[in-house]
Amino acid sequence: MNRLSTFARGGGDEPLRNVNLSSNAALSSWIMAVRPRTLSLSMTPVAVGAALAWAAEGEIHWPAVLAALVGSMFIQLGTNLHNDAVDFERGGDGPDRVGPPRVTASGLLDATMVKRGAAACFAMAALMGFYLVFVGGWPILLLGVLSILSGWAYTGGPLPIAYTPLGELFVVAFFGEGAVCGTYWLCTAGLGPAAIAAGLALGLLAGAVLLVNNYRDTEEDARMGRRTLAIAAGPSLTIGIYAGLMLLPFALLPLIGRALPRGQEMSRPMLKM
Repeated sequence: MNRLSTFARGGGDEPLRNVNLSSNAALSSWIMAVRPRTLSLSMTPVAVGAALAWAAEGEIHWPAVLAALVGSMFIQLGTNLHNDAVDFERGGDGPDRVGPPRVTASGLLDATMVKRGAAACFAMAALMGFYLVFVGGWPILLLGVLSILSGWAYTGGPLPIAYTPLGELFVVAFFGEGAVCGTYWLCTAGLGPAAIAAGLALGLLAGAVLLVNNYRDTEEDARMGRRTLAIAAGPSLTIGIYAGLMLLPFALLPLIGRALPRGQEMSRPMLKM
C-alpha cells in the first residue's frame, strides 16, 4: 500500500528522473565538447568542391561527396575533442579563459574519456576513407592519412601545431585546399584552377577564424608557453594579417570565375556511381 501511495504521489519515478537528468547532462557535455558550431568549417569546402566539379566538368559523384562530408566532419569533431582534453592536460583552459568553456577543464568529462571519443571520431573518418580511397586512389589515401595525423598533431605530440605560429597554415592546407581539391578530385579524377583558387579562398577564411580566436586567447596562450601567430606577430600586425585573410578571398573570385566554363554545354552525366 505504501508503494502504491508513493507512485500515486509521483515519488516512484524519482530514480528514473535522476537517470534522465544525468543522461541529459552527459549528452549536453559531449555536445559542448565537440563544438558543433565549428562544423561549417569542414562542411563548406566539401560542398564547394562538389559544386565546382559540376560547374566545371558536369560531374558529381554523390556517394563519394557524402562520404567525404561525413569523414571531414568526424576529423573536425575528433580534433575538437582531442584539443579539449590535451589542452587541459598541458595546463591550459584555466579560470582566466575568455572563450567558450571546455568540458575537461570544467570537470564535466574525464580527459581519458574525451580522448577516447576523439579516437572514435578519427576511426569513423578512417572508415569513410576506405571507400574514398577506392574511388579516388592513392592521392585520396595520402590526403586522408595526412588529415587524420594533422588533426591529432594539432594539439598532440612533442610539438603541437597549435602551439606554434603554423596553426593558420594548417587550417588553410586542410580546411581549404585539401577539402575542396580532394572533393573535386573524387568527382572528376582531376584538378582545375577553379578548385585550387576556391580552396585557397576558403582556407584563408578558416585561417581568419583561428587567428581571431588566438588573438582573443593571447594572454592564456602565453601563460601556457604557446607561440601562436597572434603572439608572435603582436597586436598591430595580427590585425593587419586578419584583414588580409578576410579580404584576399574576394580578390580570388575573378580567378575562380574565369576558370569556369561559360556557355558551354555539359555532355557528362551529373551522377557518377
